[in-house]
Order: sequence, then C-alpha cells, then structure tokens
Amino acid sequence: MASSGQQFPPQKQESQPGREHLMAPVPDSIGRDYKPSDKLQGMVALVTGGDSGIGRAVCHCFALEGATVAFTYVKSQEDKDAQDTLQMIRQAKAADTKDPIAIPVDLGLDENCKRVVEEVVSAFGRIDALVNNAAEQYKASSVEEIDEERLERVFRTNIFSYFFMCRHSLKHMKEGSSIINTTSVNAYKGNAKLLDYTATKGAIVAFTRGLALQLVSKGIRVNGVAPGPIWTPLIPASFDEEECANFGSQVPMKRAGQPIEVAPSYVFLACNAYSSYITGQVLHPNGGTIVNA
Repeated sequence: MASSGQQFPPQKQESQPGREHLMAPVPDSIGRDYKPSDKLQGMVALVTGGDSGIGRAVCHCFALEGATVAFTYVKSQEDKDAQDTLQMIRQAKAADTKDPIAIPVDLGLDENCKRVVEEVVSAFGRIDALVNNAAEQYKASSVEEIDEERLERVFRTNIFSYFFMCRHSLKHMKEGSSIINTTSVNAYKGNAKLLDYTATKGAIVAFTRGLALQLVSKGIRVNGVAPGPIWTPLIPASFDEEECANFGSQVPMKRAGQPIEVAPSYVFLACNAYSSYITGQVLHPNGGTIVNA
C-alpha cells in the first residue's frame, strides 16, 4: 500500500488491455492462504482473458483444484503476461492433468471464438467449465463522446464474445458442465464514467439469467460473478494516476480487492458438489457494496 492514505502508488498505462507485469504492486493472483481440495478434479476449463487480473487468478485456482486449463489473451500486448500465467499454472497443476494452453485471439469476432473452442477441444476433448471474462473499458464524461466505432468495439469484446463462446462451446459440453460470466458491480449501481462498459455488464446479467433458463433442461448451469473494485491491469489502463492511487477507497471495506479474493467464487460455481442447485445467479465479491441482486 502507498502512504498518505493512498491505496496504490500513482501509475498510468497508455493502452488497453493493460499489462500486469508493469503494475506496482503486481496484483495478487495466488493467495498464500488458499487451500485446494480437488474440487475440479478431471475437468477441462476454458477462461477468456485468462492471462492477467481476475482471469489469471481463476486459471491458477482451477489448476490447483485439478482442472486442465486453457485461456485466451491479446497477442503482442499480453504476451509476457500470458507466458507468466502459463508458468504459474504449470507449477500449480496436478500431475495427472494436461499442460495448459494459451490462445492469442480477438474474441470480438464469431469465427475467432469458434477457432478457440476447436483448438481447446482438439487438445482436451471437451469443455466442462467456460469462464467468459475478457473485457475492456474506457472513460467518457458524456454519452456524446462514445461514437459508433467505440461502442461496437466495447460491445464486441464484452458481450458479443460471451454469446459467441457459448454458442460454440455448448456443442462440447454435457450435463454437469457450467458457464460462468464475469459482470460487474457497475451493472447494479451504474457508473457515469464508464457508460458503455456498464451497459455491457448489465447485458451480461440479463444474458446469464436467460441462458440459465434455456439450458436448465440440459443440466448445464449458468451463473455470474459481479466483482467490485479489483486491482487488475484494466485500472491503470483506464484511469489517471490520482484515480489509480485511490482506487477502491469508496467501498465499505475502504480498499480494492485482489484477484485472488474473487477467484474462489468461480471455483464455487464451477464445482457441482458445491453449487449444483445454483443457476441464473450472480455472486458479489465487492467489498461490501449493497446491490439489489
């Protein structure tokens, strides 16, 4: 933590999606107190945006719990983060699971999502847990600043890709599989500075509820996680130095969360032994913000 009441040292990255290895401090994706117990033994998991932030922590926890893990990332911009995550998963994985794979891709296009799914199924035979997590966000002081090109880009990454990934993954999922969608506390409380991002996160909540009803007869559960302020590469890539320094101080806990404080929610929702009677729901690791969930 920084001094003078700040949460973090002031910092800024000039482009999305942001790079975890450049952050100070680096987000905590490991959690020394986390105790695995083979909750996901033998499962195959696909995590979009798994190279950093919440996605990295989810990949790590899934590997600790016995899952074989594949994840996507943005080529060139996130190469180092992706390699770091691969190494982290290799060290965490069980001896009887296959080596993880990292797939560079722009998820905003349907054909790219189809290719990702085909690569994972070719390597591992099936998909038991799909985590839709990739996202981008940009500040805007008014709706007039958000032009058609930007709106389409944010929606393609944040919600179109969720549709595409589900559409192609479901062919390779069976009864007992699960889909977990990352939404945001902003879907419930709104955010004036992140209007288009907030709109996509609201769409994800509705998508989660509708898809859960559609798939319940197939025995496939669909749920969501709505994190509050979490210290990830999106933060320095989205906000100015002062906003980064004070990030998270507005919630009742008076601090930002770390990715490892969110990842166990995904483990819980992916594990049938823990959440077999839960579908169409959203978990809220958000530092104490009360939402009408």
